Amino acid sequence: MKNFAQLHAAMHRALHSLLPSPVPSRQIKLGGQYAKADGVNHVMPLKSNDSPMLIAAFPINKRAAAGLLPGKEMRPFSLGGKALLMVMVVNHTSTDIGTYIEYSLAIAITHGSRPVPPFLPLLFQKSFRLGQFVVDLPVNTEISVKCGKGVWGMPKHQANLDFVVTDATVSAQYDQDGRLGCYIEIEMPAPVGLPVRLAVANYGAFRGMLWKSDSYVEGTANVAYGGQAKARLVLGDAPGVAPLKTLHVAPKPVFTAWLPDAHSLLDDHVEAWFLTATTEAGAAALRGGGTMDSVVGLGQSREWLAPPDRSLTAH
Repeated sequence: MKNFAQLHAAMHRALHSLLPSPVPSRQIKLGGQYAKADGVNHVMPLKSNDSPMLIAAFPINKRAAAGLLPGKEMRPFSLGGKALLMVMVVNHTSTDIGTYIEYSLAIAITHGSRPVPPFLPLLFQKSFRLGQFVVDLPVNTEISVKCGKGVWGMPKHQANLDFVVTDATVSAQYDQDGRLGCYIEIEMPAPVGLPVRLAVANYGAFRGMLWKSDSYVEGTANVAYGGQAKARLVLGDAPGVAPLKTLHVAPKPVFTAWLPDAHSLLDDHVEAWFLTATTEAGAAALRGGGTMDSVVGLGQSREWLAPPDRSLTAH
């Protein structure tokens, strides 16, 4: 059994070595350098190692999704006439700002001035600028909010989070001020052990601008598609998830994925654009995220908030 496990691990390493790495060469050259951004010390490049991750994608109403995208240059990614709600929760166990849980609720999008054909963005991600617009991004430490929102423009805010792994399921819940935000539970996919190397473009609104940051994920994923994918998603009444309740989220996921020990790298390069509208009143009405004063007073505490109340989602 031990020899089989060693052989299995060796095969996965060999498969990973055949996959092209999406990590830019600049990030590799930064290895061993140090940085201090907004008073927070960082060791470059910005890595998160051995961090469990769950992912689930749910069909949503395409027109409703388009209504949640601020500005003019994002469009919902289309799959079978439906847009996609992407749920991604990471239990960061090793970063230079400590351990924390990150709970991403996002709409899959393409970024550009023209509509794009269905499916093709999956094959040509860079050409069609495939990514996700993050609607809500709770984390459970103050320092993660300070860095993610203040430096990268991510819509982070502190909340009560957990990440629970059993033999049969992986689940995560987020509460805000005693109110349920979101609960996601996936049934463990079959252990296919698919080697993955992914580039993820994350877009978020902050200070009336659209911010783009890139992360790169490597790991071994167990993935389930279609009827094999089992998940339960519950949206609560916390303010951050209110927009998502307009999307008519389908109960059955398109796919689920479980990465028991993902490795990710956050690019230190950030892009930002003004969010625009055809009128001054329209610009004022855009969902432009928070303002600078929402991060000015934040400290660097790495202490976790208390876990959420699981009785809110009891069957």
